[in-house]
Amino acid sequence: MHLDVATLRDFYATPLGKIARRVLARRIRTLWPTVSGETVAGLGFGTPFLGAFRAEAGNVAAFMPASQGALIWPAGNPILSSLVEDHCLPVRDNAIDRLLVVHGLEVAERERPFLRELWRVLAPEGRLIVVVPNRRGLWTHVDSTPFGHGRPYSRPQLDALLSDALFTPLTWSTALHVPPFDRSVLIRSANAWERVGSRIFSGLGGVLVVEARKETVAPASGTRVRIKALRDLVPIR
Repeated sequence: MHLDVATLRDFYATPLGKIARRVLARRIRTLWPTVSGETVAGLGFGTPFLGAFRAEAGNVAAFMPASQGALIWPAGNPILSSLVEDHCLPVRDNAIDRLLVVHGLEVAERERPFLRELWRVLAPEGRLIVVVPNRRGLWTHVDSTPFGHGRPYSRPQLDALLSDALFTPLTWSTALHVPPFDRSVLIRSANAWERVGSRIFSGLGGVLVVEARKETVAPASGTRVRIKALRDLVPIR
């Protein structure tokens, strides 16, 4: 079940939430250094990270699931956010070049229809970034943050889901190595936690961050099938 949009907004206004926003925004921007003229959209609660693309993207949209609720975004400008059903997005096929999903997949009612809808709206070869709680990380065990809610994933689980939905994972990483506690000493040392954690304890980050590409042709199976030759042809009488 989705968290209320006000809960998500309030979390990202806390000191720990600001750290999470900064760390994830940096990771997302590293994966997408340029989006010039492209259509970029977020699904779930992507507004803390979409603002960086507004100046160069051709179009930006923030889709917020009805079970979560929606905020007016951005403030004081033409509204780019809309309330949607996450299994039936109000856009035509192949309309989005890049799609960011944060606080979306892990709380979706049904994972596979959710991912198939993402596949539908992405352009051929379009790129998808999914951020989900890491099953091995500490953040998923602390429900005082949004990453402590919904289904956590391991890399093999998420890889299988994406592959089944005709996405090819391109890059994998973890983020949020700082412990998920709003303590001043942890907040001040957050950058050090990220540097050390990403090098030494890379599998234990609070979230998995994966970039995937939409495929329009299902990959061939790698399983070899032994074919038996017929030795004698017997006519049917």
